Amino acid sequence: MNATNHTVLTFFIITGISDVPKLQVPIFLLVLLIYLSTVGGNMTILLLVCMNPQLHTPMYFFLCNLSILDISSSTVTLHKILISFLSGDKTVSYQSCLTQIFLFISLMCNELLLLTAMSFDRYVAICNPLRYSTIMSRGVCSTLAVVCWVLGFAESLPHIIIISRFTCYKSKEINHFFCDIVPLLKLSCNDTSLSDFVIFISGLFLSTFPFILTFIPYIFIIHTIMSIRSTMGKHKAFYTCSSHLTVVILLYVTLICQYMRPASMDTLESNKLFSLFNTAAVPMLNPLIYSLKNKDVKSALKRRGFQMTT
Repeated sequence: MNATNHTVLTFFIITGISDVPKLQVPIFLLVLLIYLSTVGGNMTILLLVCMNPQLHTPMYFFLCNLSILDISSSTVTLHKILISFLSGDKTVSYQSCLTQIFLFISLMCNELLLLTAMSFDRYVAICNPLRYSTIMSRGVCSTLAVVCWVLGFAESLPHIIIISRFTCYKSKEINHFFCDIVPLLKLSCNDTSLSDFVIFISGLFLSTFPFILTFIPYIFIIHTIMSIRSTMGKHKAFYTCSSHLTVVILLYVTLICQYMRPASMDTLESNKLFSLFNTAAVPMLNPLIYSLKNKDVKSALKRRGFQMTT
């Protein structure tokens, strides 16, 4: 292969969501609104949990971790759109691009693992309520959270090590709104078979397994709920896990639509749309789901609102 057709790059150009001039301002305003809503909503959850002792439970401990993940993932993926619009600079250094890929993969894996831990928490709360405080002790919750964070960051290391060894690229333009691993691999003129294999294996272990481990507890949860005789008891038990189940379904449906579409529908433009929903809309909706479907959060919001007005 002729090496002169390839370029060793020290920076990339992020093309963004769209290159249509008339759409730049609406896109900027939409992304800014989504980002501010995401940060504001998740910061509200964090402050409510910190300021209300009745929310100092395992469920809200994991919810705080989820809020931190949502703020972080939105910042990692959306900041370039906002900065490039204000400065006009669409370039990103090679090192910054690798860092963004590392953080994006890590945070995504962290969220999948954290939702699995939250699923186990809901299982104990419904299927073994008398021992809930003993099983889900502060030490157990902290250990589960640390394991999720460590495994998430460890999982992204092989991808970064492999990508950092690529020596040339066919173009300096990444057709995306942030540095994502898939469009970067399509630009590489090196052999990407090893990276493709690592992506497949990591997808198997850190997507399929968390998916299975997340939904298996719900088999027992549903069985327990069905065995409850009173309608009110069933409703209360289902209400306990409805917020988490809604978030899980929303995230996995988005991931399936993004990564398991037919080849005929797998285009960079469609990838950008699904990525935008996954990295922007889902983190924005998570605090809304937990606040709208959770009576404890709604009560805390009302109390804090009353205190501030008085």
